[in-house]
Amino acid sequence: MSLNRSEKEAVISDVTGLAAKAQTLVMAEYRGITVADMTKLRSSARSNGVSLSVLKNTLARRAVAGSGFEVVSDLMTGPLIYGFSVDAVAAARVVADFAKTNVKLVIRGGAYGGKALDENGVKQLASIPSKEVLLAQLLGLMQSPISRTARVLAAIAEKKGAGATDAPAEAVAEAVAA
Repeated sequence: MSLNRSEKEAVISDVTGLAAKAQTLVMAEYRGITVADMTKLRSSARSNGVSLSVLKNTLARRAVAGSGFEVVSDLMTGPLIYGFSVDAVAAARVVADFAKTNVKLVIRGGAYGGKALDENGVKQLASIPSKEVLLAQLLGLMQSPISRTARVLAAIAEKKGAGATDAPAEAVAEAVAA
């Protein structure tokens, strides 16, 4: 079914809006995927905040013209599904995870930060931990020296014989451990 001019303009403006908000674009060839599998992919994408669309490549090229995703317009050939995400790794993770279980979904490439990504680049982007995990790791690194100091103070207190004068060291150790 072909679109008339106003429908094409509407599609272009919708995709341009998505591209303006998104940090990442991932493109994958979906040839041969069943409707049930495509529904699972769309459901997974929706739950992760990824906008997944099947677009005409010429409309997609026009929509990303002038944006940071224009660097991959030469890859926009064949039957492609386009995934835009505000989260830097969400689109890459959704598509890469689905491609692991479904060999018919072939990652074509993507763009992040104005740079084109090939298939391996998309997979590497997908392997980056989520923001919450990275923050937890950072907190663990920041907390590590404090907890080591508390353990050393507690060991010194035990060695000297825990008396009434060592109460502050034990309090520090307990506070850090909590």
